[in-house]
Formats: sequence, structure tokens, C-alpha cells
Amino acid sequence: MILAMTPKKKVASKRQQPANIHDVAARAGVAISSISRVLSGHPDVSDRMRIKVEAAAAELGYEPDFNAQSLRNGATKTIGFIVRDISNPFFGVVAQKIEQELRKAGYSMLVMNSDGDAEIEAANIKLLRRRKVDGLIASLVADDAPKLKAALSELKAPVVLIDREVKGLNASAIIGNHHQGVQDAVAHLLQLGHRRIAFVSGSTRVFITRDRLQGFKDAFNNAGIKIPSDLISLGTFDAEFGETETLRLFNFRNPPTALLAGGIGTTAGVMRAWEKLGIKPGKDIGFVAIDEWPLFDVFGGQFSSVYRDPAEIGRSSAEIILQSLMGKNPQLHFVETTYIPRESSAGGLA
Repeated sequence: MILAMTPKKKVASKRQQPANIHDVAARAGVAISSISRVLSGHPDVSDRMRIKVEAAAAELGYEPDFNAQSLRNGATKTIGFIVRDISNPFFGVVAQKIEQELRKAGYSMLVMNSDGDAEIEAANIKLLRRRKVDGLIASLVADDAPKLKAALSELKAPVVLIDREVKGLNASAIIGNHHQGVQDAVAHLLQLGHRRIAFVSGSTRVFITRDRLQGFKDAFNNAGIKIPSDLISLGTFDAEFGETETLRLFNFRNPPTALLAGGIGTTAGVMRAWEKLGIKPGKDIGFVAIDEWPLFDVFGGQFSSVYRDPAEIGRSSAEIILQSLMGKNPQLHFVETTYIPRESSAGGLA
């Protein structure tokens, strides 16, 4: 006998829906408005409330819908950071400190690298505008590139420039006193007896080089000594330029007895050239590095330097952009640079 088997009814599996803000409010036992204030990083929230809400959100696996929030209030809680060369360890520290400060305020950061190309940089700014970032922090390729200025003007969001001067742009800026640090460095080299002092750095299309170059010249003028114009070489901040120009300068019949390298990339190129030439900085040549890099005290411990604090620059950039988002007018923040003399300054004088 064959028994007919009645098929079992399929029980539809209930798909678990992701937690929403109402679920978090119920779990935490607070109003929905309190949830929004905590998760948006609003500063006027008690620690007790923040802990309660964050614990409830974590238990439920709740993740805020930033796109929906953006549609409601027009803010994306993101800040763009554009840099000429993100491989430069100096800007690595700057970016880290910016991100840390933004995170505390409930913001995230989008980093974009321009590879030293103004065309790419203008495109990056336009992309960030389409992504509707709430603000922009930038170390631009050039102060005067028309496409960059146009892209910044179209951004319609607060801007903080790092060591840049863009005329006609209503933006905040972090400005270093590079003139003083370089002037002090060159004055010391002159006091030691150097006269043929080279300066290798990036283009004068950016404020930082113009300010450093003026400090270089002022040190000679103050000492009543002729400026060695043939030893001033300005182009880009990358290692390739630093190496090529150093090899060229040391092919002179009357080569430099000291050299200032304008930036970490330039310093790397200068060091490569000296390795090829068999020249020892601090022994065969006086040397000052402009900007220090992480572990500078270990690998370049005897190198004189012109120092500016990347951590301060990063923190100040974040603080100013956050203040701008709360309605504060554009502002200038000045960062000192300091000449730190070490053994390498006296090289090349024997």
C-alpha cells in the first residue's frame, strides 16, 4: 500500500530587519532626538547620555544612514583633505592629527592626493564638491593656478589652506613663519664662515617657498654679503629635482660649502646625490634640512633643521574648519618655525 504524504507547509523565514533609530531609542530609554544628538557628535550631550546611547546602538548593531541624514539637514559630516604628496611623512602626521580631531567632533575625512599636478588638484576639488563635503583643508600645488582658484570658488564650503595664499579667496589659513627660521639658519651658516650657500627648494608659485627665499636673501643682506644667486635652485619639492639640482651645483668649479634643502622630498634627493658623489653632510658640506620627518632624531640626528610642528598644523586646521562650520569668520593661524643648529652646519669648513 502506498501512503500519500501530505507535504509540509513551508514556513516563511522572517527576515530580520536592521535596527533603526526607534529601536535604539527604545533600548536606551531616551527620546529619538537624544539619539540624533549623540550619533551626530553634538557637543552639548552629557557623558552619561552618550555612553547609554552608544551602548544601545552597539548592542543592536545600529549604523546611522549618513545619506539620509545628508538629505534631511544638508550636511554629510565629511571634510575633504587635499595634499600635493601624501607620501611625504610630514603630511602623514598632519593628516593623522586632522582626522583625530574631526573624529572627536563626529566627522570623517576624505583624503585626496594631487601628485603635484594642478589639473588633478582642480579635478579633486570638483569631485569633493559633488560629494558635498562640509568643508575642505588643502595644501595646494600652487597659489595662482586659475583652475584651482575657480574650483575653490565653486566649492561653496569653508576652506582652510595650509601655507598657501590664494588672492581673492575668502578662506582661513595656517601660515608658517618660514622667513624667520630660514633667516636664522643662513645667518648662523654665515657666522660659521660659509659664503657659498645653496638653496634647493620648490617653486615660488607657493607662499612657503617665497617666504623661505626672502629669509635666505635677508640673512645675506643683513650681513652685508653678496647673495650667491647662482646657487639658488627652485623647481619642485620632489626627490628627483633635489638630486638633479644637487649634482648640477656640485659640478661647479666653485661649488657650495653649505646647502639648505627645502622640504623632506628635496632632502631625500640631496642625500642621494651626495651618496653618488661621496660627500658626507656635516663633514664635507654644511647642511640644514627644512622640515623634519618621523624618526629624524634617529636617522638625521646630527642634521641642523628648520622645524615646524606638523601636529600643531593638523590640530589647528581641524579646529578652524570646525569653527567655520559653526559660523565663525575666516581666520589666520600663525605657526612658528625654529632653526635648530646641530653638527652638520659646520661641515665643509675645514
